[in-house]
Amino acid sequence: MEEFKTKSAIIGKKGKSDENENYPVFVNLFDVNDPHKDHEMTPKNFLEYKEIHKIVINGLNIEYLLIGKDIVINNLKSIKIEADDENHLIIEGKQE
Repeated sequence: MEEFKTKSAIIGKKGKSDENENYPVFVNLFDVNDPHKDHEMTPKNFLEYKEIHKIVINGLNIEYLLIGKDIVINNLKSIKIEADDENHLIIEGKQE
């Protein structure tokens, strides 16, 4: 599981599913909370994962943005991310 020091993350789909209903997924990491409110904000890390069937988020407070269908996680100290053999993206972390 790879760990990143970051303040916030935005997680979402990045395209259409394949024939097995797996999706490409992105995780953008930022140095500020609520990065979606600043359209000029550039992520400090842009991570991409292919063929993801499910995102599992353990022990974190999240926000679901209805307009963009993305997940925002604020007040992070660090985040850990791993794509497992079952096409799951596992996300854990520490919040302030």
